[in-house]
Amino acid sequence: MMTIFVTGATGTVGRHIVDQLMEKGKEVRALTRNPDKAGFPIGVEVVKGDLMAPETFKEALHGVAAMYLLTSSDQVGNYLETNAEVVALAEEAGVQKVCLLTVYGDGEVEQAIKNSTMKWTFVQPVGFMWNAVDNWQEAIRNGKPVRELDGDVRGAIIHEADIAAVFVATLLEEGYHGQLYTLTGPEALSVHDQLDILGKALETKIPFETISLDEAKKRWQEEGYDDESIEFFIQMSTNPPEMGYTVLSTVENITGRPARTFADWASENHHLFR
Repeated sequence: MMTIFVTGATGTVGRHIVDQLMEKGKEVRALTRNPDKAGFPIGVEVVKGDLMAPETFKEALHGVAAMYLLTSSDQVGNYLETNAEVVALAEEAGVQKVCLLTVYGDGEVEQAIKNSTMKWTFVQPVGFMWNAVDNWQEAIRNGKPVRELDGDVRGAIIHEADIAAVFVATLLEEGYHGQLYTLTGPEALSVHDQLDILGKALETKIPFETISLDEAKKRWQEEGYDDESIEFFIQMSTNPPEMGYTVLSTVENITGRPARTFADWASENHHLFR
């Protein structure tokens, strides 16, 4: 049976990938910095290691057929910048396929993968529904307004379980080599739309306040983001590229079922805001 190596296995997407692979009866080797706090299903082989220091899990790459890799953390406050050396180590260990969660486009990790002999697929979600937890949980729990730069800017945000389902398909099936897939949810929603939907799930009205550019920058700086990340956040919050709000059918094309709605997500996760 083929072993699938899942990096960032306790992350927003990685945990879903682990769960979905286990549901399919696959052999899963999960990489995490903190194995004691992982809480994976029974049967998952847990490996301690850090993507910023690939030598920490070099031996764990042996016997792996395919690998899920991410370029940076999908969790607030969990800094990660993947070391491109992991690609060479994977190739050396005999890994046949790597499927990458890419965010900013064509960086060092992407180039290393393209230059390798491994089959590869890149997946680029336009925005996570889970960002509602990262960005708004504290305010909503405390009955305070959600404060953002612009409540009208729309994004075709996607359920993290749908991102995982696409990765599971590309890891286990053939026909995806050399492709970059952009993933979206089934609708383009503004912040106001999301708060209305989440408010219905919570049976309450969630207040909203517009903040200034200076306030937004200060908040992101206090959260530890660098200037490049802050500029990216500003663009996505005020003038996102067309790709950010254009709904695509990629999830259904690959998985065979429509992408989940934000109402679905809110129904599943509203307890996190109580």
